[in-house]
Amino acid sequence: MDIQSAYREVGTYRGAAAICATTPKTVKRVVTAAELETPLEAAHNYDEVREVVEQRVEKTNARISAKRLLPAARAAGYIGSDRNFRRLVAEVKVAWRADNHRGRRPGVWTPGDVLAIDWGAIGPLHVFCAVLAWSRVRFVMFADNERSETTLSCLAACFEYLGGVPKSVLADRMGCLKGGVVANVVIPTSAYVTFASHYGFSPDFCEAADPESKGLVENLVGYVKSDAMIPDELVVADLVAANERARSWCAEVNAREHSEIRAVPLQRLEVERPLLGPLPSLRGETAKRVVRIVDRLSCVRFGSARYSVPIARIGTRVELVVRDGCIEISHLGVRVALHDVVAPGETSITDDHYGGPRSLPRRAVRPKTPAEKAFCALGPVAEAFIKGAAAAGMTTLAADLDELGLLHAAHGTEALVAALERAVAFGRFRAHDVSSILAAGKGVARPSRPGEALIVELPFVPTRSLADYAIGADR
Repeated sequence: MDIQSAYREVGTYRGAAAICATTPKTVKRVVTAAELETPLEAAHNYDEVREVVEQRVEKTNARISAKRLLPAARAAGYIGSDRNFRRLVAEVKVAWRADNHRGRRPGVWTPGDVLAIDWGAIGPLHVFCAVLAWSRVRFVMFADNERSETTLSCLAACFEYLGGVPKSVLADRMGCLKGGVVANVVIPTSAYVTFASHYGFSPDFCEAADPESKGLVENLVGYVKSDAMIPDELVVADLVAANERARSWCAEVNAREHSEIRAVPLQRLEVERPLLGPLPSLRGETAKRVVRIVDRLSCVRFGSARYSVPIARIGTRVELVVRDGCIEISHLGVRVALHDVVAPGETSITDDHYGGPRSLPRRAVRPKTPAEKAFCALGPVAEAFIKGAAAAGMTTLAADLDELGLLHAAHGTEALVAALERAVAFGRFRAHDVSSILAAGKGVARPSRPGEALIVELPFVPTRSLADYAIGADR
C-alpha cells in the first residue's frame, strides 16, 4: 500500500507511517505535495549548473567530456564532487541523444546496381577492396600506393573479375578520384570521368565523414587486414606473391556462405552477372604517360633508372607507361620496348636493341713504324706475339722488333713464323729466345700436356684376309 492510500485509510500521519514503515514527517510531506499537485523532486547540488552543461553538450553534439566541462561548472558555482558531476553530464548526454538520434535504415541493394570500393593500409602495403553490394562478391588487390592510376587499374581488374560493370561505383571522398568539392558536391577528376565513360558506370561519392554509408566495404578492409595481411605477413617488396595470396583469398571467401545474406556470393554472382553492363573490348587507359627523348646511348631515363630502346630511335620522342610492374615504351602508338621496372640507379638493357650481345673490348694492333709494319705483315702470330709481350711487360719490345726483322731476312718467313708460334706457346717474348728456337731447327721437342693422346705413326706392313686361313684354302 502506498503512502497516500494508507493515509486515506487511517486518516493520521502516524498510522499511515506505521503501515508503510516510514516516518510521520515523510507521510506529511507526501500528502502535502499531493494536495498541492507539485511533483516530488529531490534537490541536487548540481542543479544550478545544469543549464550550463546542457548548452555545452548541445554545442558539441554530446562529444564533450565531463573532465573538460568541470572547470566551467566550477566557475559557474558548482561545489560538488567530480563523481556527482559526471553523473549529471552522462544524464544530459543521454537526454540529448534521445532527442537527436540520427537513425539509419538497412541497405536494400538492387542486383547490378552498386559496387563499393575503399583503400586500407598496414605500413607501406596498401590494399584495394571492393564489394558488389547485392551478391556480396569481394575483390582484393595489393599495391604500394593509392595514386589515381593505381586505383583505376585495380578497378579495371575488379570489373574483369566480376565479368561486367555495375551501374555505379560508390567511393568515399578519396583524393585520387576527387577533383574538388563545390556546395558539398564532389567533382571527380577528368581521368576518373574518362575512365567511367569508357566502362559505362556512374561515379558516386559518400557524404563527408559518413563511413556508415559504405559499411560493407569498410568491414571488408578490416577483415582483410586481420585475416590475410597480418597472419600471412605480406610485404610490399613482393607484390606478386601478395596478389597471388589475394586471388586465393577471394576464391576462398566468395565460395563460402555469407553471414548476412545466407547465400554463397559466387552463386549469386551468376544470377547478377546478366544484369551487369558489358566489358569494353579494350581495357581502359589507367596509367600516366610520360614523354622522353632517346639519348645517344639509345636509352631513356625514368625513376632515376635507364631503359634501352632500339638504336634506330635515337633522338626521337617516345612515351613511357608503367603497368603491373613493367614499363612499356612506345613510339607513335607502337610499342618498341618492354622492361621490368628496376631500382633507381640501375640499367635495363635488351641486347636486340643494339644488334646482339655486347662483344668483349678489343684492343687492335695498329703498326705505325716501318719495323712494326714489317713484323705485323707476318700475320696473326705476329699480333699474338706483340700482345703476349705487352702482357708480360717486355719494355724492350720496340728494340727487339729490329732484331726480329734481321732474323726474318736471314731465315725466311716460314721458319720465323714457326719460331714465333713456338715462342708464343711457351711465353718466350725476347728476340734472343726466337733466335735460339731458330738455331735449334727442327730438332726441338714438342711436349704435350698431361692426359693428351700420344699420336705415333706406325710402320705399314702387308696383311692377309682371315679367309686365307680357312681349312682347305690354298696356301
